[in-house]
Amino acid sequence: MQILITEIERLRKDLNNTVEKLQKAGYEKANTEYTYRIALVKELLKLRDGVLPATLTNDVARENEEIAKFKFNRDVAETMYQSTLEKLRAVKI
Repeated sequence: MQILITEIERLRKDLNNTVEKLQKAGYEKANTEYTYRIALVKELLKLRDGVLPATLTNDVARENEEIAKFKFNRDVAETMYQSTLEKLRAVKI
């Protein structure tokens, strides 16, 4: 019986820690999405003010190395959020 109580307590702590990690991952996900979108919009506006046709600005902006890095960071944050969410689900089960 004591082993069961100890295991339940350990899992409860793990659940609480995972919830905290999920909160941090959610904030990081939102922050990287914000950063990416702001940088993309700035790049799009810069390209539209230039001589580049409006139909090409989306493709050219996304190929910018800085924008691509922001998108990479956004995708990593999304993956971290999803993996933390999956861990939370596993611990709950």
